[in-house]
Amino acid sequence: MTTNHCRKICVYLALSAGLLLPLFAGADDWQVGRTVDGQPDLQGVIANNSITPIERPAIFGEREFLTDQEMEFLNSRVDEIYANAGDALFGDSVLEAAFSGNESSRDAGTGNYDQQWMVERTLDRRTSQIIDPPDGQFPPRTEAAVRAARQQREWSAAHPADSWLDRSLSERCVHRGVPNLRAGYNSYWQIVQSPDHVAIIQEMFHDVRLIPLTDVPPLDQDIRLWNGSSRGYWDGDTLVIQTGNFNEKSDPGVRTVDRVYEERLTRLSEDQLQYDIRVHDPGTYTADYTRRLVFQYSDDTLFEYACHEGNYGMRNILAGHRAEEARQEGSQSEQEGDSP
Repeated sequence: MTTNHCRKICVYLALSAGLLLPLFAGADDWQVGRTVDGQPDLQGVIANNSITPIERPAIFGEREFLTDQEMEFLNSRVDEIYANAGDALFGDSVLEAAFSGNESSRDAGTGNYDQQWMVERTLDRRTSQIIDPPDGQFPPRTEAAVRAARQQREWSAAHPADSWLDRSLSERCVHRGVPNLRAGYNSYWQIVQSPDHVAIIQEMFHDVRLIPLTDVPPLDQDIRLWNGSSRGYWDGDTLVIQTGNFNEKSDPGVRTVDRVYEERLTRLSEDQLQYDIRVHDPGTYTADYTRRLVFQYSDDTLFEYACHEGNYGMRNILAGHRAEEARQEGSQSEQEGDSP
């Protein structure tokens, strides 16, 4: 849960802004609630736990939506997977396991957490989160991105843990990225509104995005931030957030500084919020693409993601690699000693 201090701040912001809870007349004539200053009320804790894959699996062809029979089958299979309490299934692996029957770990080295670490996943009818391009696939990657990825793989294979700098930013508890759209594991957000700002709290890495809604000048292009710089405005009942000014270090990709996101948040009902993100990433992809997710409003509270506290994983990774190096050096010395 966010610390008591964090929760008190959120409550204070809500009360000081005089925000109103949504009023719902009924399912058919539902309308989004309004804050005292007339803004659509998007506030609350929202969960991103859908099993919808980012890219459309080939089995679905060109279909955007699942059939009733497929929904019934998947609901049954997901229940079975969670009842079996096997290895944790992250991201798209839940859908893969449901169709293939293979519920084993996707980590052939050490295995994953078990399933009790994961929340129950939800289903919606979309066959992919990507809605543009229409084929549900990422656009082709640029030659520079393909080359950079290959070089990174080669370096990681040769230098897995020479130092902490060889490990990912998330393992080092530095940065997870925003927006964090990984489903099913610390995948909750909390939205808090005031008349001139929206705060989005991500459970993963406890990042807080404070987004001004007023006419605030953009940051100078020389100012680069780990989570970028965001500006928001209302387009009818939809909150639009534009984010740029990313730090090159925030992602190992190509030309991260040129990346721009446009997010669109629309409350669909008392229980659902539609989230679209248009990604302009010319260093990585040859064209822009759009993802759509449906978040579920939740009565749950956020848990504090205290990554640095007790991060024994990093210490053990480095110590393990030192042990491997020592073993290899000892083996090499023995071979040299046996030589005539």
